[in-house]
Amino acid sequence: MDLTEMGKRAAAAKYELQNLTTEEKNKALEHAADALTEHTREILAANARDLERGRESGMHQGMLDRLLLDQGRIVSMAQGLRQVAALPDPVGECLESFDRPNGLHIEKCRVPLGVIGIIYESRPNVTADAFALCFKAGNAVILKGGSDALASNMAIAHVLRQALEDCGITKDAVSLITDANRAVTGAFMRMKEYVDVLIPRGGAGLIRAVVENSTIPVIETGTGNCHIYVDRDADLDMAVPIIVNAKTQRIGVCNACESLVIHEAVREALLPRLQKALGEKHVEIRGDERVCDAICGAVPATPKDYGREYLDYIISMKTVDSLEEAIDHINRYSTHHSESIITDNSAAAEQFLNRVDAACVYVNASTRFTDGYEFGFGAEIGISTQKLHARGPMGLKELTSYKYRITGSGQVRPD
Repeated sequence: MDLTEMGKRAAAAKYELQNLTTEEKNKALEHAADALTEHTREILAANARDLERGRESGMHQGMLDRLLLDQGRIVSMAQGLRQVAALPDPVGECLESFDRPNGLHIEKCRVPLGVIGIIYESRPNVTADAFALCFKAGNAVILKGGSDALASNMAIAHVLRQALEDCGITKDAVSLITDANRAVTGAFMRMKEYVDVLIPRGGAGLIRAVVENSTIPVIETGTGNCHIYVDRDADLDMAVPIIVNAKTQRIGVCNACESLVIHEAVREALLPRLQKALGEKHVEIRGDERVCDAICGAVPATPKDYGREYLDYIISMKTVDSLEEAIDHINRYSTHHSESIITDNSAAAEQFLNRVDAACVYVNASTRFTDGYEFGFGAEIGISTQKLHARGPMGLKELTSYKYRITGSGQVRPD
């Protein structure tokens, strides 16, 4: 379909979608969830073609992990749609109401954003998640996935569009751009006439390109150079499994821990345990001089290492002599995504929570919890690292705006 025609259809669809009842939206989401599981074989066959092309082109293991679908992940996608269906509908929620002295009654109410454009890389589950959240919040969505996941995204989008049509709802609620030409992506970023908001979800290069070239307002989702700081008062029995989980559960995600900051007071006790635990997962350690002194085989770290999102079995380590130094180091190299402190000192925890500049700041927990499912949002569009409109995991409410509804009884404004 021609890009302009796709934009026109989505713009027309948004007015139909904003009038759907909660029951109609939930019924469609449940049907779409059933359809995904019913068409598992076709989706997996399409994904296998993407994976084969990825391996042939030398795609990194972390990217292959993002691209991979299996039966369990398709079940999870379907569950995500059902979870979104079960969430309260934000559309029409009255945020506040008040009366003016002249008798005007004013209400501030949630409304859909309209048409949302999403540009994303590798992860085909985003196709289903993005549809579910945008649709429940009353929005039409135009999706532009990466060429490496094109077959998977086409298979998923086909199932979703057919499910909507089965329910008597316009299938233009979700559209997928299938042309991989960069010029098409550039044109998409300039479709301000039809698209109300653009959301990039992917690596630093993609996000920067969208922010710099889009004429559409952008909600920026960020890369994740996430830190864990092990304080001098940390419980090391707690710290080790948190670090291993945050680093190795999934390496190709933005909430994985990429950098560890260690107080000198616990360095000698902690590092041998970490070397063993991370070594079992084949994690390469890049550290400062004190880390390299304590860990045989550690690679000397450079400043570039401290600011890098590896998406790999690599972690940087920095030794500090105080909480203040740890906070300064994290704020310098942070991508403002997710940061965590391991400590039994409540004052240190409070200082860390207050002073670290990130969308999500943790005490005694893995950074892997920065996720729409884990926050109870059902799914997420992405993790916003900016400070306007939305920050952190973006769920249903973050996909709405608001408008004022004013009721009068004949008031006119005096001179």
